[in-house]
Amino acid sequence: MTQDIGLQIRGGTKVYPGTRALKGVDFDLRMGAVNVLVGENGAGKSTMMKVIAGVEQLTEGQVLMNGAEVRFHGTDDARRHGIGIVFQELNLFPNMTVAENIFINREITRGRIDIDMAAQRRATRALMRRLEHDIDPDAMVGDLRVGQQQIVEIAKSLAQDARILILDEPTSALSAAEVEILFRVIADLRRQGVGIVYISHRLEELIRIGDYITVLRDGAITGARSMAGVDVDWIVRAMIGEASRDFAKDIDHPYGAEVFRAEDVTLPRAGGGMAVDHVGMSLRAGEILGVYGLMGAGRSEFLECVIGRHPHSGGRIFVDGKQLRTKTVAGRIRSGIALIPEDRKNDGLVQILSIRENMTLSSLAAFTTGFHMNLGTERGTVRDFVKRLTVKIASMENPVSSLSGGNQQKVVIGKALMTRPKVLLMDEPSRGIDIGAKAEVFRTMRKLAAEGLGIVFVTSDMEELMALSDRIVVMSNGRVTGEFDRKDATETLVIAASAKGHAPIKESAA
Repeated sequence: MTQDIGLQIRGGTKVYPGTRALKGVDFDLRMGAVNVLVGENGAGKSTMMKVIAGVEQLTEGQVLMNGAEVRFHGTDDARRHGIGIVFQELNLFPNMTVAENIFINREITRGRIDIDMAAQRRATRALMRRLEHDIDPDAMVGDLRVGQQQIVEIAKSLAQDARILILDEPTSALSAAEVEILFRVIADLRRQGVGIVYISHRLEELIRIGDYITVLRDGAITGARSMAGVDVDWIVRAMIGEASRDFAKDIDHPYGAEVFRAEDVTLPRAGGGMAVDHVGMSLRAGEILGVYGLMGAGRSEFLECVIGRHPHSGGRIFVDGKQLRTKTVAGRIRSGIALIPEDRKNDGLVQILSIRENMTLSSLAAFTTGFHMNLGTERGTVRDFVKRLTVKIASMENPVSSLSGGNQQKVVIGKALMTRPKVLLMDEPSRGIDIGAKAEVFRTMRKLAAEGLGIVFVTSDMEELMALSDRIVVMSNGRVTGEFDRKDATETLVIAASAKGHAPIKESAA
């Protein structure tokens, strides 16, 4: 390890309410090298990079540059120290031009009086030549496809002449040809002595481009070394441990007939490409089907297509063997499909309404006679569901915002169950709730499956996936890249399938 260390973290700990995202990490960032960072979703990668980029500050520990402690009070402060970052979630203004986005908050001016637009256009054209792209500096960013927007984001960091450049999933929206261009740019930056942190879930990509590797698991570093001799198996072992954890559960109920089937579901991505690319899967009554994938895999978009949120989506949906002709959300709910959204606060609940009003929002017709609601029947039904789901409340008339995250999630589940669904779609059902609430939600899921409900649930948590699923489908880049029966699935197989980004390869042993 001959390259100079340009930045260090020593004893880095980051605490959020209810969780420790980083646990005493020691990290060395070497200059003139590609420092790859890998770990499962939630391992702490993005948190550590946000600390380096000035977005977050450590709760405990130090950040050192050239041996001296530094403390960044924001991204501008980090930028002044030569640190740039390309976030996984693009940070662009769609209603502004490419040149305006690249130089926003750092405009080239004439005598500090007005903006020199011609100079910004010239600089933008030079950056685009360096990135081997012919993107018009005056083009509106919102009119570009996602891959081109990713190039603009990278150009924005290059324009800052960063000495340390963090790339968080930079190839997630790029074509194979664009990836090759990016790799040539990275090689050029490395020759210039720039220290690069490269985060990706594509393991073969990391091995190809990396000089040093750091692996995070549950907020702690489990491996840090030169990339020489590193293979995919070593990375996977460092990510998930030497032995794959066994979370198999006993089958305590038989499965019924097929209750749900999706065929060739497609959804065009804004700006080009496919968010969901000819995805199909089936579900039996009483079965829990786990859908795993990394950021941008298209899992949530697939569930949204099934529930009818995207009328322009393609494909065929069947419930109990009957193809659904309606493409509206209300029509899909009437056909026996219910969705528990990923963002329960914004998409699942109305915070100013009571627990009772939230729980019956999707099934008001069941309590309505003519022009009047039967409030007594409504209260009785809500009372039954509160008991059935063990929702801890003082009164059903209290605002739903007064409940804990776990109990709010149960209200969302109750709202979905009141529509009497045959298929329940659950998008990250345990996100944002504590471990005790998670256990209760999981018990509820198993109980519902035992009663014959078919459940499709999306998760980024490998432990949840292995603990709950009867079958597992893996998605990557909008496609199904793996399918496993529970008895054949291992964490290694699932992670390998999720890293496949281009060809829809099925690995079913069933």
